Amino acid sequence: MRFEPDDGGRAAAGFRGNAGDCATRAIAIATGMPYREVYDLVNDFAKDERYKRGRVGFAAATGRGSSARTGVLKQTMRAVMDHLGWTFTPTMGIGTGCTVHLTDGELPMGRLIVSVSKHYTAVIDGVIHDTHDPQREVHAIEPDTGRTLKPGEWRNVNGICSIRRRCVYGYFQQRS
Repeated sequence: MRFEPDDGGRAAAGFRGNAGDCATRAIAIATGMPYREVYDLVNDFAKDERYKRGRVGFAAATGRGSSARTGVLKQTMRAVMDHLGWTFTPTMGIGTGCTVHLTDGELPMGRLIVSVSKHYTAVIDGVIHDTHDPQREVHAIEPDTGRTLKPGEWRNVNGICSIRRRCVYGYFQQRS
């Protein structure tokens, strides 16, 4: 996919330095809202987080709940996006493996906020808008067992080769 550097208006809002604000940036970019407005909205929702047992309980116990600057928990991100009129479409489930990748032609056109491992990024009409390129390309080789090749795989003397791209867990899209 093509990549366009974009901080979502972070610098223009007076913020400096590095931060783990990918969710805040992605929301600002995809919705067109001012960065500061998104920053305040995310922090308002973070104040209302209700912690339960399990991983979220651990986040509360360690003080690592949602923050517009340091990261947003999944349930808080979903609440913010629902408030803004966006819906989440999962592209991966337990046992399904990776079915959609951060690559050309596998995501719908339009304004999206894409969830990948430990990161949110804005994709607008097939172009990634972020401070860095979140695409990953890994060249993988597995033993050749004689199985039928999948599209994008090839055989060589080392085994079955393929290029694996970053998996998309799901994406937010504005409700119609």
